Amino acid sequence: MQLLSEQQIVRREKLTQLKKWGIDPYPAACYPVDSNSESIREAFEEGKSVTIAGRLMSRRIQGKSSFAELQDDKGRIQLYFNRDEICLNEDKNLYNEVYKKLLDIGDIIGIEGSLFTTQVGEKTILVKKFTLLSKSLRPLPLPKKDPNGKIYDEFNDPEQRYRQRYLDLIVNPKVKKTFLTRTKITNSIRTFFNNKGYLEVETPILQAIPGGATARPFVTHHNALNIPLYLRIANELYLKRLIVGGFKGVYEFAKDFRNEGMDRTHNPEFTVMELYVAYKDYQWMMSLTENLLEFIAKKIHGKTQIPFQGKMINFKAPYERISIYDIIEKYTGFDINDNNEAELKKVCNALGIEVNDTMGKGKLVDEIFGSCCEKQIIQPTFVIDYPKEMSPLTKTHRDNPKLTERFELIVNGKEIANAYSELNDPIDQRLRFEEQLKLSEKGDDEAMFIDHDFLRALEYGMPPTSGIGIGIDRLVMLMTDNLSIQEVLFFPQMRPETLNSKTMGLSEDAQDILKIISYSKNKRVELNKVKTDAKLSNKKWDKTIKELSGKYLVKVSKVGENLFMETT
Repeated sequence: MQLLSEQQIVRREKLTQLKKWGIDPYPAACYPVDSNSESIREAFEEGKSVTIAGRLMSRRIQGKSSFAELQDDKGRIQLYFNRDEICLNEDKNLYNEVYKKLLDIGDIIGIEGSLFTTQVGEKTILVKKFTLLSKSLRPLPLPKKDPNGKIYDEFNDPEQRYRQRYLDLIVNPKVKKTFLTRTKITNSIRTFFNNKGYLEVETPILQAIPGGATARPFVTHHNALNIPLYLRIANELYLKRLIVGGFKGVYEFAKDFRNEGMDRTHNPEFTVMELYVAYKDYQWMMSLTENLLEFIAKKIHGKTQIPFQGKMINFKAPYERISIYDIIEKYTGFDINDNNEAELKKVCNALGIEVNDTMGKGKLVDEIFGSCCEKQIIQPTFVIDYPKEMSPLTKTHRDNPKLTERFELIVNGKEIANAYSELNDPIDQRLRFEEQLKLSEKGDDEAMFIDHDFLRALEYGMPPTSGIGIGIDRLVMLMTDNLSIQEVLFFPQMRPETLNSKTMGLSEDAQDILKIISYSKNKRVELNKVKTDAKLSNKKWDKTIKELSGKYLVKVSKVGENLFMETT
């Protein structure tokens, strides 16, 4: 049973009327657009004929004339409808009946007309002909202004915006700008790497062994091969295989998947750009990274200093470089450089960090850094020289065998990039994998698998290589001044509406009653009206009301002599 609001019913009636007038509300033919709102504004020419298409966003009907706004992918442009310009003969129904009565805000229309400037200087299209291209059956949640200029009824509830991103993009122009900027960022990275002769590649998303990072994978099953497969947690090991195969430099914008928690900076599906370049090391990669980010900032903002949540982040190279042990000592007062696992647990206890038996030395150091240091770092900083236990795929440090040649780029308290001098010693790599296997046996479900084919590839010889992974979602957050990863993903992961925690397990009758109340213009609906609209027998009605009130989803109140229902 689909329950329609009053406005939805009216729009469907208009749809029927349009068909009676012989108007196809969803025509199949190509519409010959030759202009857009941006090109009209930038190359405005009085009297020029244009053909444009978009969504009708506002109307001010004044008898036989009307001003309206059309929105396309470049912005908005004003339209002027005049009855006598549209209806050249005595039949004025196209304006009086179709335009005035059967079109709605949100309808997609095509416009043929000529350009002119109004008396107040507004660039406008004088409509000669309009064509309905798609009838909108639901009203747009457009914000409204009161006489004092105060805006209300904005479409700004995060859950609604993320679930219905299509609506968010229509009614909130800032949102579209964020995603246009995201594309500019990825295009800038491609330009930077392509100019250096690096090759963009694609590697498998379904993997037999989820390698390249320590994380909990998503598991699926391939029916034809009858084997388990994993959504990749990283593409690192495949890209290194290509370096073994002889490519100088390869990069990929990869969708990675990690079956872990969700918060403002984590989504189970996310985008990483990984780059690997032969005959380079992590020192070289630091220089490349700071030059890349400086390049992106200039492309997006025209300068290296960008605003973020009231702070100014400066991406001008060079960036500070500090070892992980030094920064831990700086912010905690503990020198843990030579601490063993037991000593590290004591430090964690002193700092109020929870530990358990599955945590090895690497994870303990990581917890200390993440809990006490990372959030303190605001300006771009390379945290370098991690302990070997934290870096199973990284080359041993040339000056200290307990460390590895690794850095993380931290900006505004978050990791933006992770990079190494890549481990290319197949014997050392096997030992590191075996250490990870021991952690797995202790119960660490994020420990790495042993990838025997990758070890075989290394045995054929991989040149000295440096690699980096940059979190694209977090980089976009920084460059667009957004605090939440959900704001820079078109469709962030969410619990399905049918599994909403409040309504999970409700009967269809109960869900229908909730819809009746929520579709009402008022917060409270007269109980008798809800009962009539629900069309339930007395027995079913009583049972359903008990179900809803038992879950505290509705309440009934008395106003005067009448009973009203509302959602809680």
